[in-house]
Amino acid sequence: MSSDNVEIAPFHGRDRHLRGFVVSGRWPGSTREWAQFLALAVRLAAVPGLVPTTTVFRAVEDVPDDPQPGTVGLVTSAGPVLGEGAPQPGAFSGRTPPALLLLHPPGESRPSSPEVVGAASGCVLLPGLPHLGLDHRAAWVEAELDGTVTRLVSQVGVDPSMDPDTAVLAMLLAA
Repeated sequence: MSSDNVEIAPFHGRDRHLRGFVVSGRWPGSTREWAQFLALAVRLAAVPGLVPTTTVFRAVEDVPDDPQPGTVGLVTSAGPVLGEGAPQPGAFSGRTPPALLLLHPPGESRPSSPEVVGAASGCVLLPGLPHLGLDHRAAWVEAELDGTVTRLVSQVGVDPSMDPDTAVLAMLLAA
């Protein structure tokens, strides 16, 4: 396994719902690489039933028990965005994760155009330290059930309050 590659392997729970991803080789190192990771995650979220409701995922530097060689961390489900089991505001303020993701399954995603049917969508927020000159970064992806990516946008210098997904993720980071 080359340390130059970012390798991603999804995993699910007994309920067959997506629970996260094992990250091997190295962590994504740029907004572009996180957008590519998000594109994979959204394509999986488009599969009916794999992501039952809008769900928050967080990157953690923990590794699974008995990890494969080269495993560097996990991106794990933190729970639904609303309802029972949802993370509370400030849930990630103690140890800020390098990335937070929000995945919307097809029934809970608003397509970007009328031609897009049954699409899933998602957002990744890469928290910065704006007071130190390190801007927040984010990416947004939309994909149809067949895997076609219909929208991919990435941005540096994100104001989290200007987008509903980044606002929710920023709220979860806030103390």
